[in-house]
Amino acid sequence: MLAGQTPTAQRDRLVERFQSGEFPVFLLSLRAAGSGLTLTCAEHVFQVNQWWNPAVMDQAADRAYRIGQTRSVQIHRFVVEGTVEEKALQFLTAKRETADMVLGAEQLGLTELGDDHLADLVALRRH
Repeated sequence: MLAGQTPTAQRDRLVERFQSGEFPVFLLSLRAAGSGLTLTCAEHVFQVNQWWNPAVMDQAADRAYRIGQTRSVQIHRFVVEGTVEEKALQFLTAKRETADMVLGAEQLGLTELGDDHLADLVALRRH
């Protein structure tokens, strides 16, 4: 297991042991997984709880998508129905969709959003 408080020398040894195939499962905290690791032996990434910042989640998953990766990598995100994590995921999904429309490949821009979508985007809610 690798967590944020793991000393650097131990961290490097653990990564090296995983990369050499010494153990098949490597458990990392999201913080530890999001900072400068290269895990090209990973084939599956399991994310157990969602963060409010999607970039943190993506960065942690990207540790397995490094230069030198020769395997297919699957990302598995586990979310329990009816929890704060589910609401966070719904929020993040809507946020990504809006960002993709405004900033993504389609480059629609705010002026090209429909009236209802634009109103919903800037409306304040009590709930």
